[in-house]
Amino acid sequence: MRKIILGILTIAALVGCSSLDCPVGNIVQCYYSLQKSDGTPDTLGIDTLWVWSTRVDGKDTLLINSLCGIKATKFYLPMSHTLPMDLICLQLKDTLDTEWNDTIRLYKENSSHFESVDCQASYFHKLTKISSTHSIIDSAIINKQDVTYDASTPHILLRLKARR
Repeated sequence: MRKIILGILTIAALVGCSSLDCPVGNIVQCYYSLQKSDGTPDTLGIDTLWVWSTRVDGKDTLLINSLCGIKATKFYLPMSHTLPMDLICLQLKDTLDTEWNDTIRLYKENSSHFESVDCQASYFHKLTKISSTHSIIDSAIINKQDVTYDASTPHILLRLKARR
């Protein structure tokens, strides 16, 4: 009798478990790569970068606070789910308090992405156009249009002007 009950409990446990195919790292972020005007990687060096964006309610949100260092060649930013354009503001400051401010307008198409009712809701984006001011940014280029869970390739190439 014990073997039958143990067998039934084992089968119930196996049937009760389900394998969800939700991605482990299901974060949709836009990958920005900092480059020199010739396309080689650029670092912030001793300069410091702040990045903020405007929320749906019109208020500013600080996304990156004090990114700096010789290894800082990239950053990742979340994207709005419903707005057709994200407004991103960059402020770069050096040790002499010289300050550069730029604004990036990133136009996109948003689409909801459904995995399973058990998985968190997410939105994918297709980048359609980018424009920027040119205080420190020489050019802003869309490198990869589709923003999904895969952020292994830079979506945006920010080519910076020489600062020193």
